[in-house]
This record gives sequence, structure tokens and C-alpha cells, in this order.
Amino acid sequence: MTADEPAAAPEPVLTERRGSVLLITLNRPEVRNAVNAALAEGVAHALDELDEDDSLSVGIVTGAGGFFCAGMDLGAFVKGESPWFGDRGFAGIAQRASRKPLIAAIERFAVAGGMEIALACDLIVAAKGAKMGIPEAKRSIVASGGALLRLPQRMPYHVVMELALTGDPLPAERFHELGVVNRLSEVGSAVDVALELAAELAKNGPLALAASKRILQEQFDWSTAEMWERQGEIAGPVMVSEDAREGASAFKEKRDPVWRGR
Repeated sequence: MTADEPAAAPEPVLTERRGSVLLITLNRPEVRNAVNAALAEGVAHALDELDEDDSLSVGIVTGAGGFFCAGMDLGAFVKGESPWFGDRGFAGIAQRASRKPLIAAIERFAVAGGMEIALACDLIVAAKGAKMGIPEAKRSIVASGGALLRLPQRMPYHVVMELALTGDPLPAERFHELGVVNRLSEVGSAVDVALELAAELAKNGPLALAASKRILQEQFDWSTAEMWERQGEIAGPVMVSEDAREGASAFKEKRDPVWRGR
């Protein structure tokens, strides 16, 4: 680069491998990691990497700059830019996340679309005092990136209604009491706690992790008549896999298993 050439813009999403864990960082701290088209595309590609690489079994989503995400980039939205990407939806994650487990690591705030990114993950770690909420109604827009669909499945009806209609946030501690946040961390330690949690998950069979996640997510649509059959279709191949035999052998031999993802 010469003195006359402008510096390259930083990547809107960063990825870092930590063993079998992929750390995905929203990297637009100058706008509080607000979601524009480039960030949505970057998240989608990071999830593609997580899904397609057999050496990765867990993902963590966090934000740069000491905070998680302030939601949709309203400036980009007004200009007609879309924060949706392909069939993965808002922020490249809300409609179709990865098939492998995802952990959100939240510092300071996860509001509006930032809250919806967190809700697209399977586990949530939040720093004490972090604010979480869906303030869209204050801007006469709707939390259509998944919050109004997912929160009623995970929280009491009247609490969700208050969040949606007042637009006021609640602290991470309250979400922890309600079971939405899995673990609270000290301020500045959300990623560290998420990495510890990811390490616990990554000890387990990757096929079992993906199958268990799929069953838990899809079973809401299953009738009583079909639920055992549908579960069997997903769990059956795992139960007869090489990894299942390895897990049983390792337990019997009192050693750590060596997973091969097959």
C-alpha cells in the first residue's frame, strides 16, 4: 500500500479457531457492531465454515469493542441496504443458523437485532449487568428477526409482551432467572466463560451434538403420532455410527474417546 492508497476496511466479521471451536466476532465496533449487508454476509460465511469443517464442533458468536450488537444498522437500512443474507435470514443467522451448537457471548448489550442474533444461538453467556431487549417498537419497526417467534417459547407470555410493547431492556440477571441466559460472567469475561462451556460441549461426540440440537429444534412441529419416528430418523444413524461404538469402548476402557465424526 502506498501513501496515497486508502487503508483497507477491516473485515466486518472475524473468525478464529480454538481447537474444535470457531470463535466468530462481529467486527464493526465503530457502530456498536450494527448489522449491515457486509456483516450479514460475513456471519453466513462463518457459519458455512463451521458447518462444513468436520474438525469444528462448536461455534461462539461475540462482538468486538466490549459489546455484543446494537441491532440493525439503521443508516444502512434507510439507504435501502438489506441486513438479510440468503436463506440464513437476518444477520446471516436468524432464520438458519449452523447445524452445530452455537454459543452467544454477550458484553454490555444485545438489543434489537443483536438480541435476535443471540436468540439464534443455542446457549447464551452474558456478562453481569448486560442489557438485553427488543426496542424496535420505539422506532415503529417490528422485531421480525426471530425475537417475537422465539421468546414466547422460552419465556412467560406477559414478560415477552412487556419487552415487545415497551421496548425497554432487562438486565442479563433477569434473563438468567428466566432461563434464557445459561451462564453469567464477570464483566469482560463472557468469551472466556463461553470458551469454557464450548470446551465442555466439544468433549462430546460431534454427531450426537448436531443430532440432539436438531431434535430439540424440530420437535415443536411434530405430532404425538409421528414424534418417535421423526426422532428415530435423526438419532438412528448416530446410534449405529463409528463414533457411538468408540464412545462405548472408551467408557468401558476408562479412556477419553477419539471422535471421527462418522
